[in-house]
Amino acid sequence: MRAVQITSLDGPEAVEVAEVAEPKQDDALVRVQVHAAGVAFPDALLTRGLYQYKPEPPFTPGSEVAGVVLSAPEGSGFTPGDRVVGLTGMGDGMAEVANLSPDMTFPLPDAVSMAAGAGLLFNDLTVHFALGKRGRLADGETVLVHGAAGGIGTSTLRMAKLLGAARTIAVVSTEAKVATAREAGADEVVLAEGWLAQVKELTGGTGVDVILDPVGGDRFTDSIRALAPAGRLVVVGFTGGDIPTVKVNRLLLNNVDVVGAGWGAWFMTHPGYVSSQWAQIQPWLASGELSAPQPSVFPLEQAADAIGALERREALGKVVLTLR
Repeated sequence: MRAVQITSLDGPEAVEVAEVAEPKQDDALVRVQVHAAGVAFPDALLTRGLYQYKPEPPFTPGSEVAGVVLSAPEGSGFTPGDRVVGLTGMGDGMAEVANLSPDMTFPLPDAVSMAAGAGLLFNDLTVHFALGKRGRLADGETVLVHGAAGGIGTSTLRMAKLLGAARTIAVVSTEAKVATAREAGADEVVLAEGWLAQVKELTGGTGVDVILDPVGGDRFTDSIRALAPAGRLVVVGFTGGDIPTVKVNRLLLNNVDVVGAGWGAWFMTHPGYVSSQWAQIQPWLASGELSAPQPSVFPLEQAADAIGALERREALGKVVLTLR
């Protein structure tokens, strides 16, 4: 089968597409013919050996797939021909066939394309966890998201109002990304240059209730300043490169919180959590209440370009590879 291979830790430019052996048949797993695979920021880190998980090359990256069931264990609820999305674990998703654990495999609504389905799980479930459980988003609150034209950003804008937000504010790095944030559902969009003053003006000086930050870096301190009293800054990642530090005296001034949202760490210690998330999100997708993502789609042969676009922060929305 064809699969993406990281053969050396020299960055996205060294990514190849090669013929490799199919994964061994395992009757306890759901075997899926992969139609599309999600690309995430950790995949870019893996190409340089910078992620906490450090497999030895050569290996196949990718942890989220959409496809058609080839075989499934009895009692799993799946049969050959079912459209599904799923999580592979740590890698092996960017390949024509993947084996999935039944508890990490989920029915894909007919209304959602394979490409969109491959872009659902990481981002939407992270945002669902970050806003709902860690950010304690309450009805009527205002949500701001950094990196709003990226995968986490567009998921936040698509989902925030279903989780109770009354208003969303998007922060983007360039004018070219404004349209992407608006299409995802932003009520207001501001540029990263001078964003704090713009947000203060938009909120009448009060600030926002919840900030979702996948960027980190030099925006972090201003994010604390942008919170309303009792506001929450939810840290999701550090695509900006630098990991910021918190001067805790700032938390006292307005009774604000800085909280981490490590979705993977949470679901690995809370069995059944991902299934409970999908049980809430799937009906929204099926009805159209939650719009499907509009990913940036690359063919498998352009895997290096797809991963590179994330590393360079050029990607708009979720990045997905199509295999069929």
